Amino acid sequence: MSARTPRFDEPRLTSDGADVVTRLGVSPPRWPPLPTLLEPELFPRVDRPSSDPLVPLEHPRIVVLGNYHLAGWSRARTDAWLRATALARLSRAADSLPDRWGLCVFDAWRPLDLQAELYEAAYGHPGLPPGFVSPADPDPATPPPHLTGGTVDLSLTVDGVPLGLGAGFDDFTDRARADALESVPGINRDLRRMLYWSLRRVGFIVLDCEWWHFEYGTRRWAALTGRAPLFGPAEPPS
Repeated sequence: MSARTPRFDEPRLTSDGADVVTRLGVSPPRWPPLPTLLEPELFPRVDRPSSDPLVPLEHPRIVVLGNYHLAGWSRARTDAWLRATALARLSRAADSLPDRWGLCVFDAWRPLDLQAELYEAAYGHPGLPPGFVSPADPDPATPPPHLTGGTVDLSLTVDGVPLGLGAGFDDFTDRARADALESVPGINRDLRRMLYWSLRRVGFIVLDCEWWHFEYGTRRWAALTGRAPLFGPAEPPS
């Protein structure tokens, strides 16, 4: 019997944020609306990559979920890595959250072979708009965001429960847009604002079509902040 083909919508490791917060009697802090989110037209090349190392993604207020490994993608790994400076900023964001709140990580550094596996699965059938999964570009000057170690897919937790913020991880619909709930008052809108501003104030930028996808030091980050990219391709230490 052949192995089951992995799916992007499995495993579902989150619970609806509004339901969990209501059941636990917790109120998210109030944050401003999201700004206008744009995808850059041009991305600068990586000319002078930083030597900042990849380090294990470990922090007492950050839970690593490992979605792709649990889903059965053949190239997925059991561990999670980020650039040291990106992890330091992510740790600051986690530590800034109120008591009972934390972060959960779906995916972080991603090897090129897993990037290729995901891209081929996502775009193996016509209809999916570009932008959700980057091609597995081997050029060191134009690496996909996750290969750099400066990108993390994540959400909030409350009392250790991972939250889905009005749409699940790898939901390839308009509802996954980071600002999709701005005109829909409610707890999930407030939670998306909380996640966005908690990451933005420590230097991360969000991918406009995915509320869970944040980058620091990447080519997209550089295009949106007016700085030079920091990170080229990365590999964990052997």
